[in-house]
Amino acid sequence: MASKPIIVSCALTGAATDRRQCPVLPYTPAEIADEAKRAYDAGATIVHIHAREDDGKPSWRLPIFQAIKEEVRKRCPVLLNFSTGGIGNTIVERTEQVEHATPEIAALNMGSMNYAIYSSTKKKFLMEAIFENPFKDIITALTRMQKAGVMPEMECFDAGHISNADPLIDMGLLKAPFHFSLVMGVTGGIAATPKHLKFMSEILPPGSTWQVIGISREQWMLCDEALKLGGNIRVGLEDNFYLPDGKTMAKGNGELVEHAVKLVERHGHRAATLEETRRLMGVH
Repeated sequence: MASKPIIVSCALTGAATDRRQCPVLPYTPAEIADEAKRAYDAGATIVHIHAREDDGKPSWRLPIFQAIKEEVRKRCPVLLNFSTGGIGNTIVERTEQVEHATPEIAALNMGSMNYAIYSSTKKKFLMEAIFENPFKDIITALTRMQKAGVMPEMECFDAGHISNADPLIDMGLLKAPFHFSLVMGVTGGIAATPKHLKFMSEILPPGSTWQVIGISREQWMLCDEALKLGGNIRVGLEDNFYLPDGKTMAKGNGELVEHAVKLVERHGHRAATLEETRRLMGVH
């Protein structure tokens, strides 16, 4: 089988955890940019970014996203993918950075869901909320992306979220090329199993590119399965703190990307270059 370029993305910090769980999580724009450079040097060509205040609290303030972009650009040319997710604030507040800080890519959350963290040890939910993404909000986010020339990355936490693209395509709001992220393992979303991943990959619109986003220790198993199915992969401290042994906490995002690249190579492929990633995704 001929070697093919696989896009390796890295989610640098997220919003649901903090340094009590992982001491190396980046908070400030400079810290996030340092991690972006380490991920890029290790082989990632896209970094997915949530903003934080300096104390680690999630932030959607435009000046912070602008500072992150400025700091990253001082260090490397990696493609920026800004989050638009959030609970308890409006879609307009969550998409200011898309229109005014203009990353190359932005996450487009494709449906509403229960979003929870459950502890089987404590037999209780540690966090639960409704992650609201009605069609009107999806359309607002998509319209702002199109206005700014930003590529939407459709984040699907369940199979039905993939089908939510259909009316947007029919309305002419969503145009090819289509890029999907299959997010697996969030309590309230689809389970993190090879069977579910295969099913989701089979119902994507023809010609779509896609990646798997596996949450917690299931990440490495799902990355392996995605490579068997022809998909791309995402790693990073937002999704999982641990190396493939499931016990050793990563020293940073760069170390996680190094292991992702090794996994790609074990499948007979190679990590895509920045130029290849731009071409495969249609990002200019």
